[in-house]
Amino acid sequence: MNLDNVIAVRSNKTMYRDGDKVIKVFNEEFATADILNEALNTARVEQTGLNIPKLQAVTQVDGKWAIVTDYVEGKTLSQLMEENPDKLDEYLDRFVNIQLNIHRHTCPMLNSLMEKMHRKIDATAPHLDATTRYELHTRLAAMHEHRKVCHGDFNPSNVIITPDEQAYILDWAHATQGNASADAARTYLLFSLEGKMELAEKYLNLFCKKSDTAKQYVQKWIPIVAASQSVKGKPEERELLLKWADVVEYE
Repeated sequence: MNLDNVIAVRSNKTMYRDGDKVIKVFNEEFATADILNEALNTARVEQTGLNIPKLQAVTQVDGKWAIVTDYVEGKTLSQLMEENPDKLDEYLDRFVNIQLNIHRHTCPMLNSLMEKMHRKIDATAPHLDATTRYELHTRLAAMHEHRKVCHGDFNPSNVIITPDEQAYILDWAHATQGNASADAARTYLLFSLEGKMELAEKYLNLFCKKSDTAKQYVQKWIPIVAASQSVKGKPEERELLLKWADVVEYE
């Protein structure tokens, strides 16, 4: 296994290319259960027929866990948006279409989004007080419990466009089955956390138009998703996320 070619580095993992393979090596502090869950999610989503890099192996490299998948040649939508700002609307349109296609699929073996959100809300203590947690639990319980595939971290850097214009979706670590509007709320927050508020609003308007979803309904998910994100979010993001989560009626 050749680890000479580094293609990406994150705070807790490093990705290498070895021929037609990508080897994602996790740091020692990364929970084994989370790594195995990511591999299992990938294997399960493969069965839906969605375009994703196929899982090849789960192994260890120098005592560290690693997930091996197919290497997909191309550029991420994030790269394309930066390189061709004049085509931003075109790329955003395709981005939303890809997300809507994900939501058309079901995958009964994926974990429940609703259950995951309830656990994450509990985990926000003591940053969020009991009153706020109760409000978030109550709001979540009132949401429609769907069974759609939700990516959980859908952003332009997780979509690769190949030279022949095929789209592949990466990184299924946070995948669940649940309500598509929660997935859209998460994407909205990801754009916002990058300081791209105008793009976040444009995305949300387009998603709601194409999916025929009331914007207010997606917005009702934002405090819930912000609370969930704050549990493992970057320290510099946590304060902003907790402010979103602490809103009783998000506007």
